[in-house]
Amino acid sequence: MPRSDTEPNNAIGKWMVYAAWILFLTLLTLFFNEYLEKQYNPNTKLEQSVDPDGIDQISLARNRYGHYVTSGKINDQPVTFLLDTGATHISIPAIVARRLGLKRGAAHSVMTANGLITVYSTLLDSVAVGPLEIRGLRGGINPYMDGDEILLGMNFLKHLEIIQRGDQLILKRPSSTSM
Repeated sequence: MPRSDTEPNNAIGKWMVYAAWILFLTLLTLFFNEYLEKQYNPNTKLEQSVDPDGIDQISLARNRYGHYVTSGKINDQPVTFLLDTGATHISIPAIVARRLGLKRGAAHSVMTANGLITVYSTLLDSVAVGPLEIRGLRGGINPYMDGDEILLGMNFLKHLEIIQRGDQLILKRPSSTSM
């Protein structure tokens, strides 16, 4: 039976439909990944302002889980912080510490919600959330933490004034001292 001229066109048409569906599903995946990331960290683009006294401040939105997660920097390298007023020091997962090139110092024990663990001291040249930067802080490299999220503890937060209004957290330099 002789082939008609429409058979190659039908095959091309089918492949075009498949390619369109693959493109559509890829774009949908990218959209939902960005949507979910924004639900987890609504503070990737910080809302910076200056208060009436001329002091830099940032406003953080609470994420869908009720936590304050924000983008920041350690030693001028981008990281993700979870603000943790229950943490004495900045706690960095070992995998993130390796990526940041942090040196592992002396081992010491710390009490966590999961019990007593061993962490390793490290010196952080700078820690920043937006314009709020503090230099020369100690941190702990925690080999038991999973993920990329760094706990931003009180050794950073104690240098700031913290104001909570509804689902917003305002961080600013105290008006009586400068950093």
